[in-house]
Amino acid sequence: MRWSTGWYGGSGHDRRPRSGQPVPGLGAAWTVGWPAGRVRTASSGPLVLAVVGDCGADDQQLGRALEWVRAKDWRALTRWPGSYLAIARSGEVLAVIGDLAGQHPVYWRPEAAGTWWSTSAGALAALDGAPVDPTALAAHLALGQPDALGQRSLFRTVSRVPTGHLLLITPEQTTAVRYEPADAEPVSLRDAAPIVRAALAEAVAVRLGDQPVSADLAGLDSTTLACLAARSGPVAAVTFADERLRDDDLAYAVRTAATVRGLAHHTVSGSPQTVYYAGLEDLSSLPATDAPNAYVVTASIKRAVLDTVAGQQPGGVHFTGAAGDAVLSAPSAYLSDLMRTRQHLRAFQHAQAHARLRHTSAWTVLRRARPASRTDLPGAWRQLAAVLRQAPREWVPQAQRPVAWTPLLATADWMSPDVRGSLANALDAAADRSAGAPQLLAAWADRQDLARVGADTNGWREIALAGHGVEIAAPFLDNEVIRACLAVLADERGAPGRYKPLLAEAFTGTGVLPDFVLSRTTKGGFNALAYAGLTQQAPVLADLLGASSRLAAAGLVGHAPVAGMLARAATGHPTAQGALHLAVAAEVWLRQLEAADSRSWWEVSARATA
Repeated sequence: MRWSTGWYGGSGHDRRPRSGQPVPGLGAAWTVGWPAGRVRTASSGPLVLAVVGDCGADDQQLGRALEWVRAKDWRALTRWPGSYLAIARSGEVLAVIGDLAGQHPVYWRPEAAGTWWSTSAGALAALDGAPVDPTALAAHLALGQPDALGQRSLFRTVSRVPTGHLLLITPEQTTAVRYEPADAEPVSLRDAAPIVRAALAEAVAVRLGDQPVSADLAGLDSTTLACLAARSGPVAAVTFADERLRDDDLAYAVRTAATVRGLAHHTVSGSPQTVYYAGLEDLSSLPATDAPNAYVVTASIKRAVLDTVAGQQPGGVHFTGAAGDAVLSAPSAYLSDLMRTRQHLRAFQHAQAHARLRHTSAWTVLRRARPASRTDLPGAWRQLAAVLRQAPREWVPQAQRPVAWTPLLATADWMSPDVRGSLANALDAAADRSAGAPQLLAAWADRQDLARVGADTNGWREIALAGHGVEIAAPFLDNEVIRACLAVLADERGAPGRYKPLLAEAFTGTGVLPDFVLSRTTKGGFNALAYAGLTQQAPVLADLLGASSRLAAAGLVGHAPVAGMLARAATGHPTAQGALHLAVAAEVWLRQLEAADSRSWWEVSARATA
C-alpha cells in the first residue's frame, strides 16, 4: 500500500517506515511505495514544500509557491491540477494538507516527545497495536458519512483530519484547521461551465505522459474523460457488458468509439463469476486497505475490466468516472434547502418535476424533504441519537424514509443496544463540537459523498496496482474539479428535466463529446449483478457474517437481521443492499487486520538499534 508519514518533535522516536524513502528537505518524513517521480520538493532556507502524487505544478511553480508557505497561505497549495498530498514547513510550523476527497487522508497521533502523522491510520495504529474503535466503526456502518464523528478515526489513539481541514503542527500544539469553506461561494451554472471544462481538461492532461492510456467507456462521466484523453493520443476504451444489466452503455460506447478519433473500443463480457461478492472465499487474494472498502464487493468485475486493459497494454493509467454523479448532479435532498431558505415556489416546481419522474405526487416529495428543512446538522445528530436509544426500526427502503442530513442506514438496526447507545453518545458529543457546520444540507451531503467515494477509490487503486500494475485516475475527485462543480448550487446541478446540465453546458459545441452523448438521459446500473451475487454467494455471505463474524462479536451486527436480509435477497425481494455491502466490506477488513503482521509497517531505526 502507498502511504506517507513523518515525525515532528525531538529525536526520541525510534521507528521508521519499512521500505520508506526519505522526503528531501523534510528530515523525518518518508514515502512508501510512491515512485520517485511523484515525490517532488522545493526548499529555501527554513521553507520547504513537498508534493506527493499527481501534482500539475512544475518545479518552477513549486519554487515560487514557497512564498505561499512563508505567508502560511495553505489553501493556495491545494489549487494545482491533480490529486496530491502537500507537506509544507515554515520554520517550526508544519502543515500536512490532504485533498478534498479523501484520496490523500491525513491522520496523527501524539506521543510524549512529539507527533506522528501519516496518510495511513493503520500504520499509526501499528506503532503500538492500537485496536479498532468499535464506536467509530459503528458510525462507519450506520451513518456512511466519514466526517460524522469529526476527528475520530477507526483506531483508538489515532485522530483523523476531517474533510476540508489540514493538520497544523507547531511546538505548542497539534490541531486540525479548516482551509476549505464549509459552504462554497455560489456561481451560476452558465458561468461555471467553462471553469469546469478547463478543470477537467487539466485534470486529465496532468496524468498523461509516455505510458499507455485506457479508460472506462460507459456512462456520461467516464465517456467525457475518455474523449478528453483521446485528444492527446490513443486510448483503449473499455466497456463492461453483461446481458443481465439490460442497459444501453454498450450501444453508446460502440457509437462513441466509432465517432471519436483515438478511441479503440474493447468489450468486457460478463460471466457467472462477474457478480457482486464473488471471490470472498479467499480473502488473501484481496489487497489490504486502510479502511473497509466497497470495492471488495465488486472486485471480480473490476478485475475483469483490468484483465482486458492489461492484456491490451500492460501498466499505464486507467481513467474512471468515479464521483461524476456526486459533483455533476445532486439528489433531490436539495429540496430541503429550498424550503429552509423560503424558496417555496421553486421548491414546489422542482417537487412537481421530481414527482413525475417517480410516478408520485409533489406533496409526497415535499413531505419527505420537510423534516430536514426544520433543523440544522447538530440538531439532526441529536435527533439521530434519540432514535438510536429507542428500539430498532422495521426495515423499509431508504428512499421511503424522510430526507436527512445524516441518514441512519439499516445497519444501525442490526447493532446491539450497547453499541447503539455508544454511537448515540458519540453523536451527541459531535453535535456539541459542530461549530462552523455547513448551512446547507446539500453542501454537507456532497462533501460526505465525495469523501466516501474517494476512500473507496483508494481501494480500487490498490486492486489495480497489486494485480495489474495499472494506475487508477479519477479526475472528478481532484480539488479543482470539485470546487468548480460544487460552486454551482445543487438545485441547478440536480434540476429535473435535464440530465447533468452542468456537463452539457460545459461541453456543448466544443467538439470534445458527440452531441448524442451530451443528450443522453439514461444511466446504467449494477442491481442485477448485486442480486445475482447475493443469491449465488449466499452460503459464503452467511458464513462470513455468521457465527464467526468479527462484527457480530463486537455487537456491530446481529445474526437474525442479517440472515433475514439474505433470505429476502435469495427470494428476489427488495433488500438493504447498501447496508449489506457495508457490512461485508467491514467484515473483510477486520479479518484482514487480524491476519496482517503489524511488523510489516515499521522497523526500528539504526540509531535506536545501536
